[in-house]
Amino acid sequence: MTDTWWLNPCKTIDASAHAQALARQQQLTKPAGSLGQLEALAVQLAGLQGTVKPSVDSLWIAIFAGDHGVVAEGVSAFPQEVTGQMLHNFVTGGAAISVLARQLDAQLEVVDLGTVTPALNLPGVRHLNIGAGTANFVNGPAMTEAQGRLALQAGRDSARRALESGAQLFIGGEMGIGNTTAASALACALLACQVSDLTGPGTGLNAQGVSHKVAVIERALALHAGQRGDALQTLFNLGGFEIAALVGAYLACAQEGIVVLVDGFICSVAALVATRLNPACREWLVFGHRGAEPGHRHVLQSLEAAPLLDLGLRLGEGSGAALAVPLLRLACALHGQMATFAEAAVADRPA
Repeated sequence: MTDTWWLNPCKTIDASAHAQALARQQQLTKPAGSLGQLEALAVQLAGLQGTVKPSVDSLWIAIFAGDHGVVAEGVSAFPQEVTGQMLHNFVTGGAAISVLARQLDAQLEVVDLGTVTPALNLPGVRHLNIGAGTANFVNGPAMTEAQGRLALQAGRDSARRALESGAQLFIGGEMGIGNTTAASALACALLACQVSDLTGPGTGLNAQGVSHKVAVIERALALHAGQRGDALQTLFNLGGFEIAALVGAYLACAQEGIVVLVDGFICSVAALVATRLNPACREWLVFGHRGAEPGHRHVLQSLEAAPLLDLGLRLGEGSGAALAVPLLRLACALHGQMATFAEAAVADRPA
């Protein structure tokens, strides 16, 4: 297995469109810089989309789900069966991301990489059955190389479906009981941070539960310490199927030229892995929000990311990114529809 598609070049930014969009911002009927981050966002999107007036009307949301063997260590407040149950909730419209997708007129795709629930066959879910969840990473690698590659490819396939649909913006979400443990372990391995700094309550652990979670992650990091310098192997050792799928989706979006709106802690850790595998993908990543999980702040800092929202969210599912979509749409509308000083016959500031 020698294919390393994730190393392929990412699409380059259109410097001309970026420059023209920046020039347009200077001509709009407002003091320069007065719309703050929204101005920079519109100009960034212009460069990425190769048009002076960008838009993000067509939205693709992919939810990747998978179970985690480390749940056997007692790191979650919820039973593992919830992963499979939430898949049903996603496709029947009852989950938060389902509501948000309807409100945003987004296409919602649900991909089951592998859960412990036997023989799931839910209409509207893509069941890939890579494994019955990952293995317990305190005892060995979370997944085999073959499983990891399948998960990466699953994310790439979703990005390509988004491209074929005409999507201008891709949001990846995740579902998997135990996945904050996997994400914290991955982040610690990649950033060389103290485990206690990057580990939080996840779905609602108390202080004792968080301390236990820290100890479990420390055991895993000690076991896999010899491969910390290899981002891909670290993903396979400590990650989850859904995290690997997010990594694959982000890399494929950057290669195909689709802007990515990154969700919370787990998705940001996937983004961190993606940038370690192919640094050029970073330009295609916009960060939707800063979540409540304590490790998220550290990961965002390492990515030099300025998230659009900070609402104390910790749900996952892509929900925080989805909530930021109206800001992107309004940034594009302001950029594209405001009059210039010349058009409005308004006196510009002196040169």
